[in-house]
Amino acid sequence: MTEQKTTPSAPAPAPRPVGGAARCAVAALALAGVAWLARAVWHLRLAAAGEPASGPPDQGGGVHRPLNALEDSYHLVDSLGSAVTVLCAIAFLFWLDRVRDNAKALSGLEPRYGYPWLWLGWVVPVVNLWIPRGVVADVHRSVFPERRLPAVVNWWWGLWLAGLVGGVGLIYADDTDEVIARAYSGVLPLLAADLVIVAAAGAAALMVHTLTTDQQRRMAEPGRAA
Repeated sequence: MTEQKTTPSAPAPAPRPVGGAARCAVAALALAGVAWLARAVWHLRLAAAGEPASGPPDQGGGVHRPLNALEDSYHLVDSLGSAVTVLCAIAFLFWLDRVRDNAKALSGLEPRYGYPWLWLGWVVPVVNLWIPRGVVADVHRSVFPERRLPAVVNWWWGLWLAGLVGGVGLIYADDTDEVIARAYSGVLPLLAADLVIVAAAGAAALMVHTLTTDQQRRMAEPGRAA
Protein backbone atom coordinates (compact mmCIF):
# COMPACT_ATOMS: atom_id res chain seq x y z
CA MET A 1 0.00 0.00 0.00
CA THR A 2 1.07 3.59 -0.52
CA GLU A 3 0.04 4.63 2.96
CA GLN A 4 1.85 4.07 6.21
CA LYS A 5 0.28 4.00 9.63
CA THR A 6 0.94 7.03 11.77
CA THR A 7 2.87 5.47 14.66
CA PRO A 8 5.53 6.69 17.06
CA SER A 9 9.00 6.53 15.57
CA ALA A 10 12.51 6.53 16.90
CA PRO A 11 13.75 9.85 18.31
CA ALA A 12 14.15 12.26 15.42
CA PRO A 13 16.84 14.91 14.92
CA ALA A 14 16.06 18.43 16.03
CA PRO A 15 14.08 20.56 13.55
CA ARG A 16 16.13 22.53 11.05
CA PRO A 17 15.60 26.17 9.97
CA VAL A 18 13.02 26.33 7.20
CA GLY A 19 12.73 30.05 6.51
CA GLY A 20 15.32 30.11 3.72
CA ALA A 21 13.74 27.17 1.90
CA ALA A 22 10.35 28.84 2.23
CA ARG A 23 11.59 32.13 0.79
CA CYS A 24 13.17 30.31 -2.16
CA ALA A 25 9.95 28.41 -2.79
CA VAL A 26 7.80 31.55 -2.63
CA ALA A 27 10.18 33.41 -4.97
CA ALA A 28 10.17 30.50 -7.41
CA LEU A 29 6.38 30.29 -7.33
CA ALA A 30 6.12 34.03 -7.97
CA LEU A 31 8.48 33.67 -10.92
CA ALA A 32 6.43 30.75 -12.25
CA GLY A 33 3.28 32.86 -11.98
CA VAL A 34 4.94 35.62 -14.01
CA ALA A 35 6.08 33.07 -16.60
CA TRP A 36 2.57 31.69 -17.05
CA LEU A 37 1.14 35.20 -17.18
CA ALA A 38 3.59 35.95 -19.99
CA ARG A 39 2.40 32.82 -21.78
CA ALA A 40 -1.17 34.09 -21.50
CA VAL A 41 -0.13 37.44 -22.98
CA TRP A 42 1.47 35.66 -25.95
CA HIS A 43 -1.64 33.53 -26.44
CA LEU A 44 -3.63 36.75 -26.66
CA ARG A 45 -1.11 38.27 -29.09
CA LEU A 46 -1.34 35.22 -31.33
CA ALA A 47 -5.14 35.30 -31.27
CA ALA A 48 -5.18 39.03 -32.06
CA ALA A 49 -2.73 38.63 -34.94
CA GLY A 50 -4.74 35.82 -36.49
CA GLU A 51 -3.49 32.85 -38.42
CA PRO A 52 -1.25 33.77 -41.38
CA ALA A 53 -2.48 33.10 -44.90
CA SER A 54 0.09 30.31 -45.13
CA GLY A 55 -1.78 28.38 -42.42
CA PRO A 56 -0.61 26.92 -39.09
CA PRO A 57 3.08 26.20 -38.42
CA ASP A 58 2.45 22.45 -38.61
CA GLN A 59 1.20 21.92 -42.16
CA GLY A 60 0.66 18.19 -41.67
CA GLY A 61 2.50 15.26 -43.15
CA GLY A 62 5.67 16.28 -41.35
CA VAL A 63 5.81 19.63 -43.15
CA HIS A 64 6.45 22.78 -41.06
CA ARG A 65 6.49 26.23 -42.57
CA PRO A 66 9.00 28.87 -41.37
CA LEU A 67 7.80 30.65 -38.21
CA ASN A 68 7.04 34.35 -38.24
CA ALA A 69 8.55 36.66 -35.59
CA LEU A 70 5.60 36.39 -33.20
CA GLU A 71 5.53 32.60 -33.38
CA ASP A 72 9.27 32.46 -32.90
CA SER A 73 9.01 34.64 -29.80
CA TYR A 74 6.28 32.36 -28.42
CA HIS A 75 8.68 29.42 -28.67
CA LEU A 76 11.14 31.41 -26.54
CA VAL A 77 8.46 32.31 -23.98
CA ASP A 78 7.33 28.68 -23.87
CA SER A 79 10.90 27.40 -23.33
CA LEU A 80 11.62 29.93 -20.59
CA GLY A 81 8.32 29.10 -18.91
CA SER A 82 9.12 25.39 -18.94
CA ALA A 83 12.56 26.03 -17.42
CA VAL A 84 11.07 28.23 -14.70
CA THR A 85 8.46 25.56 -13.93
CA VAL A 86 11.19 22.95 -13.41
CA LEU A 87 13.11 25.27 -11.08
CA CYS A 88 9.89 26.04 -9.21
CA ALA A 89 9.19 22.33 -8.74
CA ILE A 90 12.69 21.76 -7.33
CA ALA A 91 12.39 24.67 -4.88
CA PHE A 92 8.90 23.60 -3.77
CA LEU A 93 9.95 19.97 -3.20
CA PHE A 94 13.06 21.07 -1.28
CA TRP A 95 10.80 23.13 1.02
CA LEU A 96 8.33 20.26 1.38
CA ASP A 97 11.12 17.84 2.26
CA ARG A 98 12.37 20.24 4.95
CA VAL A 99 8.99 20.91 6.59
CA ARG A 100 8.16 17.18 6.40
CA ASP A 101 11.34 16.30 8.29
CA ASN A 102 10.63 19.04 10.82
CA ALA A 103 7.08 17.78 11.33
CA LYS A 104 8.49 14.36 12.16
CA ALA A 105 10.96 15.91 14.59
CA LEU A 106 8.29 18.01 16.30
CA SER A 107 5.61 15.33 16.56
CA GLY A 108 7.73 12.21 16.99
CA LEU A 109 5.46 10.47 14.46
CA GLU A 110 6.36 8.76 11.23
CA PRO A 111 4.90 10.56 8.18
CA ARG A 112 1.79 8.94 6.76
CA TYR A 113 3.41 8.55 3.34
CA GLY A 114 6.87 7.06 2.97
CA TYR A 115 9.75 9.16 1.65
CA PRO A 116 9.60 7.87 -1.97
CA TRP A 117 6.07 9.24 -2.29
CA LEU A 118 7.37 12.75 -1.71
CA TRP A 119 8.66 12.49 -5.29
CA LEU A 120 6.73 9.66 -6.92
CA GLY A 121 3.39 10.99 -5.72
CA TRP A 122 3.51 13.70 -8.39
CA VAL A 123 4.15 11.42 -11.36
CA VAL A 124 2.48 8.06 -10.69
CA PRO A 125 -0.91 8.10 -12.46
CA VAL A 126 -4.11 8.06 -10.36
CA VAL A 127 -2.39 8.36 -6.98
CA ASN A 128 -1.03 11.74 -8.07
CA LEU A 129 -4.60 12.98 -7.66
CA TRP A 130 -4.32 12.88 -3.87
CA ILE A 131 -0.88 11.91 -2.52
CA PRO A 132 0.85 15.32 -2.95
CA ARG A 133 -1.99 17.02 -1.07
CA GLY A 134 -1.84 14.24 1.50
CA VAL A 135 1.87 14.83 2.09
CA VAL A 136 1.26 18.56 2.63
CA ALA A 137 -1.76 17.94 4.87
CA ASP A 138 0.23 15.44 6.94
CA VAL A 139 2.90 18.06 7.60
CA HIS A 140 0.30 20.28 9.25
CA ARG A 141 -1.80 17.64 10.99
CA SER A 142 1.12 15.79 12.58
CA VAL A 143 2.21 18.99 14.33
CA PHE A 144 -1.23 20.52 14.91
CA PRO A 145 -3.68 17.61 15.26
CA GLU A 146 -6.11 19.87 17.10
CA ARG A 147 -6.35 22.42 14.26
CA ARG A 148 -8.28 22.32 11.04
CA LEU A 149 -6.26 22.12 7.86
CA PRO A 150 -5.74 25.64 6.47
CA ALA A 151 -8.20 26.29 3.65
CA VAL A 152 -5.38 27.49 1.39
CA VAL A 153 -4.17 23.88 1.10
CA ASN A 154 -7.45 22.86 -0.54
CA TRP A 155 -7.50 25.97 -2.71
CA TRP A 156 -3.99 25.23 -3.92
CA TRP A 157 -4.75 21.60 -4.69
CA GLY A 158 -8.04 22.34 -6.43
CA LEU A 159 -6.41 24.93 -8.66
CA TRP A 160 -3.47 22.63 -9.38
CA LEU A 161 -5.78 19.83 -10.54
CA ALA A 162 -7.86 22.26 -12.59
CA GLY A 163 -4.70 23.38 -14.37
CA LEU A 164 -4.00 19.81 -15.45
CA VAL A 165 -7.47 19.01 -16.80
CA GLY A 166 -7.63 18.39 -20.51
CA GLY A 167 -3.92 18.85 -21.15
CA VAL A 168 -4.28 22.63 -21.58
CA GLY A 169 -2.47 23.71 -18.45
CA LEU A 170 0.82 22.60 -16.96
CA ILE A 171 1.12 19.63 -19.28
CA TYR A 172 0.13 20.33 -22.86
CA ALA A 173 -0.97 17.33 -24.92
CA ASP A 174 0.24 19.17 -28.06
CA ASP A 175 3.67 20.40 -29.07
CA THR A 176 4.40 24.14 -29.20
CA ASP A 177 3.41 24.58 -32.85
CA GLU A 178 0.09 22.84 -32.21
CA VAL A 179 -0.54 25.12 -29.24
CA ILE A 180 0.09 28.11 -31.52
CA ALA A 181 -2.54 26.75 -33.91
CA ARG A 182 -4.96 26.41 -30.99
CA ALA A 183 -4.34 30.02 -30.03
CA TYR A 184 -5.30 31.03 -33.56
CA SER A 185 -8.47 28.94 -33.64
CA GLY A 186 -9.73 29.09 -30.05
CA VAL A 187 -7.71 30.93 -27.44
CA LEU A 188 -10.17 30.92 -24.52
CA PRO A 189 -9.37 27.40 -23.16
CA LEU A 190 -5.68 28.25 -23.25
CA LEU A 191 -6.23 31.54 -21.44
CA ALA A 192 -8.42 29.87 -18.81
CA ALA A 193 -5.73 27.26 -18.11
CA ASP A 194 -3.00 29.91 -17.95
CA LEU A 195 -4.92 31.97 -15.41
CA VAL A 196 -5.74 28.91 -13.30
CA ILE A 197 -2.04 28.05 -13.12
CA VAL A 198 -1.18 31.64 -12.13
CA ALA A 199 -3.80 31.40 -9.36
CA ALA A 200 -2.44 27.99 -8.29
CA ALA A 201 1.06 29.47 -8.00
CA GLY A 202 -0.30 32.29 -5.84
CA ALA A 203 -2.20 29.86 -3.61
CA ALA A 204 0.89 27.66 -3.30
CA ALA A 205 3.00 30.65 -2.23
CA LEU A 206 0.43 31.56 0.43
CA MET A 207 0.32 27.94 1.57
CA VAL A 208 4.11 27.81 1.89
CA HIS A 209 4.07 30.99 3.96
CA THR A 210 1.20 29.77 6.18
CA LEU A 211 2.62 26.33 6.96
CA THR A 212 6.14 27.67 7.44
CA THR A 213 4.98 30.39 9.83
CA ASP A 214 2.97 27.89 11.89
CA GLN A 215 5.88 25.47 12.06
CA GLN A 216 8.35 28.17 13.04
CA ARG A 217 6.04 29.29 15.86
CA ARG A 218 5.85 25.74 17.18
CA MET A 219 9.64 25.39 16.95
CA ALA A 220 10.03 28.65 18.92
CA GLU A 221 7.83 27.52 21.80
CA PRO A 222 9.60 27.24 25.17
CA GLY A 223 11.22 23.87 25.71
CA ARG A 224 11.66 23.12 21.97
CA ALA A 225 14.88 23.08 20.02
CA ALA A 226 15.27 25.94 17.59
